[in-house]
Amino acid sequence: MMMRGRDGSQKKHLLPSLCVAFLFFVFLFLYYGSYLSNRGHHANNALEYGSKISRSIGWISENNAELGKSEDQIFAQNDEEEISIPKSFPVCDDRHSELIPCLDRNFIYQSRLKLDLSLMEHYERHCPQSERRFNCLIPPPSEYKVPIKWPRSRDEVWKANIPHTHLAHEKSDQNWMVVKGEKIAFPGGGTHFHYGADKYIAHLANMLNFKNNIINNEGRIRTVLDVGCGVASFGGYLLSSDILTMSLAPNDVHENQIQFALERGIPAYLGVLGTKRLPYPSRSFEFAHCSRCRIDWLQRDGILLLELDRVLRPGGYFFYSSPEAYAQDEEDLRIWRQMSALVSRMCWKIAAKKNQTVIWVKPLSNDCYLKRKPGILPPLCRSDDDPDAVWGVSMEACITPYTEQIERDGGSGLSPWPSRLTTPPPRLSDFGVSREMFEKDMETWRRRVESYWGLLGTHIQTNSLRNVMDMKANMGSFAAALKDEPVWVMNVVPEDGPNTLKIIYDRGLIGTMHDWCEAFSTYPRTYDLLHAWAIFSDIEKKGCSAQDLLLEMDRILRPTGFVIVRDRQPIIRFIQKHLTAMHWEQVAAADAEPNLDSGEAAEKVLVIQKKLWLIDDDESAKDETA
Repeated sequence: MMMRGRDGSQKKHLLPSLCVAFLFFVFLFLYYGSYLSNRGHHANNALEYGSKISRSIGWISENNAELGKSEDQIFAQNDEEEISIPKSFPVCDDRHSELIPCLDRNFIYQSRLKLDLSLMEHYERHCPQSERRFNCLIPPPSEYKVPIKWPRSRDEVWKANIPHTHLAHEKSDQNWMVVKGEKIAFPGGGTHFHYGADKYIAHLANMLNFKNNIINNEGRIRTVLDVGCGVASFGGYLLSSDILTMSLAPNDVHENQIQFALERGIPAYLGVLGTKRLPYPSRSFEFAHCSRCRIDWLQRDGILLLELDRVLRPGGYFFYSSPEAYAQDEEDLRIWRQMSALVSRMCWKIAAKKNQTVIWVKPLSNDCYLKRKPGILPPLCRSDDDPDAVWGVSMEACITPYTEQIERDGGSGLSPWPSRLTTPPPRLSDFGVSREMFEKDMETWRRRVESYWGLLGTHIQTNSLRNVMDMKANMGSFAAALKDEPVWVMNVVPEDGPNTLKIIYDRGLIGTMHDWCEAFSTYPRTYDLLHAWAIFSDIEKKGCSAQDLLLEMDRILRPTGFVIVRDRQPIIRFIQKHLTAMHWEQVAAADAEPNLDSGEAAEKVLVIQKKLWLIDDDESAKDETA
């Protein structure tokens, strides 16, 4: 009994001691855990943060239970929920300052995805699941400066903004770029045009006997695809001829080439000719260009060349500058013979061949296709194949035949630029849109853009804006209203809506398709202005996170850049509550004009500017601009 009493006494003393020790270790864990978190903002913290916050206020559920909720239910916040609005977001580790979530090679490696490298699948989009997203603010480089303004930016950028000089050394003999003190200069050279893109472009126009050696052929050539574009000097120099080029290259060993292009103010997009269709509808471009782009055009029965054929307009050109076009060694001759045979079976003809360049031209009608012998390859695409379905759709090794409208008009039936912008294109009929509806849409957006510029007021100066994105472009009338501004617009058409991207290209504009539940295929800090019309309403109906979208918009927006949100009042209030955490500042807010035809709730307009913030010595974000 005495022994038991003694044991009981020891236990009574031991229990308080264990409690004290436990509390002490909890204190140490919380203190140092918080300290380390603030120091590094490492991936696990940032990955988990957004999802926890989203679920705590009901934006995301495990089973997407929000799908049936209205926007007002999703976005309305009562007083008790105010505590759930974040006061700040974590800052990503500075090694993620150039993160492209859906083109992240580290993610591909860690996920152990089984990809065919020979087919370039590792350069295609592979997006992380929501629980693996970096829900944090992407920091700019430590010495970041407000970008040089257009048109100077075509020829020089701040080295601090893209601190990579590898290409300047690797391509020094080709005049891609040159380091000059605090700047990187772009002499206009390329792999095939060392002495300048301007001279090379004039040479191409001369080969086709275009008037005065001007490549736009009196407005008949307006939209161009440049594959394997390097730092996009070819597209940059075409701008002076009123030609918009979609400069395309993957996130590959040519370090940051698309980032340099966008920093220069030249339209560009991260993409690759791999296994999926390019995110452009059929008949989008007047010509495609490959200057030593290192693409094996013969692989898989010519599937990559057939993808170019799909996006070329009737009578469109393929400009090909490569050793196969002129070299006489056995391997180059073999490739040339096989490529010539392939394009002949595709009904392409040589329009011109001179020195190191060949120009093929696509037929204007189906006549040649129908005269081919039975069973000849490549075949015509199936009648049920939609050549304009592009989001996540695999390429096919077949020829896209023309529609009845093309046969009837003897071509695309498009007006020359600039009248093309305001002339209703023939493919409007695919959507049941009349001339009157088209003209009303143009007038509506002209008034809206005029109102936007009034709200921006003194916050913008001449050339303050260059790279603009319309996140839900519809028929492209927002971009059309900016035709007299020194900007270019990336017109984005949501993948689950009407596929109006072909209307946008037929108007002489450019753009892409996208799902805003995922990250966009661009580097951080690449756009000066984002126009978000009803995007938040749309993604919440799909059960996606509005907070993820805010962080993605912040990622692609340049410091001191602007966001124009046009949406319903609950959404505007939701965004306003996040301004401090995002390091954004409200510039203006206003009621939008009522849409009497739609019968929908009135929209509001919110204009926001992103502050320039840098990482402090204690690795917290510090605002540099008001």
